[in-house]
Amino acid sequence: MSEEPRFTLDGRTVPFQDGQTIMAAALAAGIYIPHLCFNPEFTPHGSCRVCLVKVNGRMQASCTTPAAAGQVVQSEIDEVREIRRGLLQMLFVEGNHVCPACEKSGACQLQAVAYYVGMLAPHYTHFYPRRPVDASHPDALIDFNRCILCELCVRASREVDGKNVFAVQGRGIKAHLVVNTPSGKLGATDFSLSDKAAQVCPTGTILSKHSGYEIPIGQRLYDRKPINVVGDVAALAVSKGGRRHD
Repeated sequence: MSEEPRFTLDGRTVPFQDGQTIMAAALAAGIYIPHLCFNPEFTPHGSCRVCLVKVNGRMQASCTTPAAAGQVVQSEIDEVREIRRGLLQMLFVEGNHVCPACEKSGACQLQAVAYYVGMLAPHYTHFYPRRPVDASHPDALIDFNRCILCELCVRASREVDGKNVFAVQGRGIKAHLVVNTPSGKLGATDFSLSDKAAQVCPTGTILSKHSGYEIPIGQRLYDRKPINVVGDVAALAVSKGGRRHD
């Protein structure tokens, strides 16, 4: 049997299988690359760009770039960290994120990644967009203020749930999440808390009603361990199902 091909990531040798991306191979090897829109269960599309790495001297999204033998990949270097901080800063000012009052604080992937990359202040002027909260569904609510357009709920609803509940409309700064009903209300859909789309949001955009703040701040997922440590747990899932499907 021939030896698995390999590339280097920040000086570490990373083996990969045919069809794996840099992100999938890295996570399978227990190496964390910051990301928001990536989920090993769905076809990656590189919308958030937080997973940018330098590959043979060029910036590329690690979630969509196929791994290749001999690649020299850099992730934890100052140039890449600075770009990631800027991306996170823009995500925070483009929405309305009030972390101390948010139910997802301490369990929010956006917040945890921001801490990891050292983004401790927004830097840019806040947009303060006027976005609604949809509480029309009996079991769930959507706070559009917290949406970062990762499209995980869109992909989950379409590819796993088979319901196509969500979509993104508009372009550029006018892009926004919508519910696929004439009224635009979640209550008019067959959305359920058991749907995959209800479980993949990396922020507090989609929340369950009737139960909240059940885990005290200080005892939540990323309060206990930083995201790069928690992220290592995902390696097993990626190694089983994290290859590209396109």
